[in-house]
Amino acid sequence: MPPLAGADLVRTPVQLYRYLLRCCKELPAENMQRHYKHAIRQNFKVHADEDDPERIQQIIKRAIEDADWILSKYKK
Repeated sequence: MPPLAGADLVRTPVQLYRYLLRCCKELPAENMQRHYKHAIRQNFKVHADEDDPERIQQIIKRAIEDADWILSKYKK
């Protein structure tokens, strides 16, 4: 199950970026939020030149799965 509602609507890198930043707001501590926001920004910059639509969809799918795992880890 995705961490937040609307994960199935994420189709573009910008939508993914905004979605992941919203996921960060669910983390319990401010320092965790800052850490993951920084990681999201860095990964967005690293993959900014990606132009293969199939690869972009793979990245989106994996990022949503990772966000789900991280949020479930800290909610326990």
